[in-house]
Amino acid sequence: MTEHVGSQMSRRQFLMQVGKAGGAVAVYSAMSTLGLLGQSSAGAATLPPPAEVNAASRNGKKIVILGAGLAGMAAAYEMSKSGYQCVILEARARPGGRNWTIRRGDAVTEVGGVKQVARFDEGLYFNPGPARIPQHHITMDYCRELGVPLEVFGNVNEASYYYSENVGPLSGKKVTKRAAKADMRGYTSELLAKAVSQNALNLPLSQSDKEKLVAYLRREGDLNADLFYKGSGRRGYKVLPGGGETPGVQEDPYNLSAIIQSGFGNSFSSEYSIDQQMMMFQPVGGMDQIGKAFARKVGHLIQYQAVVQRIRQGESGVAVTYRAADGSVQEATGDYCICTIPLSVLKDIPGDFSKEMSEAIGKISYATTGKIGFQFRRRFWEIDEGIYSGMTTTNMDINQIWYPSHDYLSRKGVVVGYYNFGEAAVQLGDMSLAAREEYALKQGAKIHPQYHREFETSFSIAWQKTAYNMGGWASYSSADRKDYYPTLNKPDGRIYLAGEHMSYLTGWMAGAFESARLTVKAIQERVMKA
Repeated sequence: MTEHVGSQMSRRQFLMQVGKAGGAVAVYSAMSTLGLLGQSSAGAATLPPPAEVNAASRNGKKIVILGAGLAGMAAAYEMSKSGYQCVILEARARPGGRNWTIRRGDAVTEVGGVKQVARFDEGLYFNPGPARIPQHHITMDYCRELGVPLEVFGNVNEASYYYSENVGPLSGKKVTKRAAKADMRGYTSELLAKAVSQNALNLPLSQSDKEKLVAYLRREGDLNADLFYKGSGRRGYKVLPGGGETPGVQEDPYNLSAIIQSGFGNSFSSEYSIDQQMMMFQPVGGMDQIGKAFARKVGHLIQYQAVVQRIRQGESGVAVTYRAADGSVQEATGDYCICTIPLSVLKDIPGDFSKEMSEAIGKISYATTGKIGFQFRRRFWEIDEGIYSGMTTTNMDINQIWYPSHDYLSRKGVVVGYYNFGEAAVQLGDMSLAAREEYALKQGAKIHPQYHREFETSFSIAWQKTAYNMGGWASYSSADRKDYYPTLNKPDGRIYLAGEHMSYLTGWMAGAFESARLTVKAIQERVMKA
């Protein structure tokens, strides 16, 4: 970066002149324009400097924040930096919302009265909600700022399996992901390479281009000199290469028709999404370390077990009626309200919303989804099968099995026995706790016969039956985004909505953070203009 702005004035001199003319806010803007403040995460709202958010205007301004999930606590954290008074009303007895980790002794009662108590060993845990962080998400920035240690989350592991039932020759056979991918990549590369070589494709390519493309496809698919795919060491070995006279014995490839009929290829693209690509991360010691870090900053502002009963607003402020922990009915008042309550819950809370906002709140559906955590006495997935992190993908109702990305080589571990969605999640969620457990054990044992022998205890969650959530995340249709999302994103009088549901990152913690920052910025700008 150059030291001078223009030829006569240094950056420091320039900024001093800007400061004299426009104050610190102008300096901040100039510094941002000159690239002197560093880069925030892509898409993240840039907030005004805390010390210069129009101190005269913000003095005495109070913000009532509904929900001590990540959006609510992030909003309070950022607003407090600028001197606003904040109070957070949280219905639960803990911070974090869906940012949640289940440990020994934790008790949960689902809507309908089903209660369970976690019996995991001390030190073992289960993340029933968010469980991974893409490296480009703003969540990484907050972990850095709040001092939350991170470790790698193994989102993709080629040693884990694809498993399908009732779909062709590979039905009921667990196939390593590396084998399925290598075979599909090999066969499709073979088909395309031959088509290019035989001029069977109408492509605007020169002869040199075609030769280079075929050379690429040979490497990509591990084809032989005649452009045939005959298998590859990439897919695995019957006998691994080793020392001495042990070159290894390759496995034979599956035939193309079997791979196609299996449907495994339909799952490959899930790993290509920018939000699923490695590297991914997780907090050391459980996902709730992020919520706890925020609570260390704003916990003194939180009133726990405060269940919102009504939201009112007028020309000069807002008033929120809530039932306190002692059962009394109380009221919190302020100048503005940031409401992070999930729309699936907010729709049933009386509020002074406009007709358009009330309709929009009531129209948005939430994902049905569930998880179960299995504690096993032995890490058989590592010891017997050489699987260290990652996930197995199935077409059964359990959908996915996740292997832990921490405490490798230790004695015990907690595996996510199912992470499912839609009708499967409804089906299992409607079962008793014991039935969920046995159902997931039975299906999982088709892949890991060690299941029943090594199983010790479980804990399951049905998000559509979880109080104060009533669903996993906002599930917008294209029509919802067009017809209702714009309304939800606008302030309704003095009430602003925030949370993962107010983003295009629904289901991700980053959606909550991005939304919170946008809301904080909007309120600050409104106050500064008042």
